Amino acid sequence: MMPGSEPSTLPTDLRVRALFISDLHLGSRHCQAAALVNFLERVQCDRLYLVGDIIDLWWMSKRRAAFCAQQSRVFEIIRRKAREGTSVVYVPGNHDRPLRELCGLALPRLRIRRRAIHRMLDGRRLLVTHGDEFDVEVRIGRVARWLGDHLYTVILAGNRVLNRMRQAFGLRYFSLADLLKRRSAAAERYIARFVDACIADARRRGLDGIVCGHIHRPDLIERDGIVYANDGDWVESLSALGEMRDGSLMLLRWRSAQESPLFEPVLPVPRVLPIAA
Repeated sequence: MMPGSEPSTLPTDLRVRALFISDLHLGSRHCQAAALVNFLERVQCDRLYLVGDIIDLWWMSKRRAAFCAQQSRVFEIIRRKAREGTSVVYVPGNHDRPLRELCGLALPRLRIRRRAIHRMLDGRRLLVTHGDEFDVEVRIGRVARWLGDHLYTVILAGNRVLNRMRQAFGLRYFSLADLLKRRSAAAERYIARFVDACIADARRRGLDGIVCGHIHRPDLIERDGIVYANDGDWVESLSALGEMRDGSLMLLRWRSAQESPLFEPVLPVPRVLPIAA
């Protein structure tokens, strides 16, 4: 909990103006589908932004697809939300890059866009993009990216084993991958450059902020009047971003099926609000 924060209770079924989720990596063995299903069933939204790497076509092109019943339920929940009136915007990322060929396609309640602009309740305009386009600016070479992808796969495998053990002992979810990244000076420098590139791009476009994913590090800050919001992922941080009914932005974190999801509003007031069980 952040200093000075006071927990309070929100309804079990939370409704938000907009929900941003990315990096689900459906089709890979690393997707935390059960947690994602639990989360999506408890949050209702007027607009749902799928901010890239929703389906891991990159994984499936190199390994056997790992779809399970829970991953299939994710698709069913998204389709159900669309039928019930949620407007869905899909912004493909680097792991579902082939879907960018469909950008511009508009179906009932579903639009596929290379980038999107979200207008908040107070009129601020946020660029919605996956974020892989900034890899060039933060100078990630092809070899370094290849090594990073393979090392990350090993770390995520360890993350799964660790959390199976923790679950057996009744302990809450813990991200080993995030711990290792935070202890890596090189990873922290990359993330800092990524944030700088995102904020600079939003400023160049004359926008008020940016919402992205890609780096699997949830964050919500305001720097010199520009909002940087990263909705995180569903392989390690288990997080999303919501614009609440009052227009504030909030990071949403899932902990475990036994606990309520934790809701962390960062703008305008830092505090932690748990959902009632």
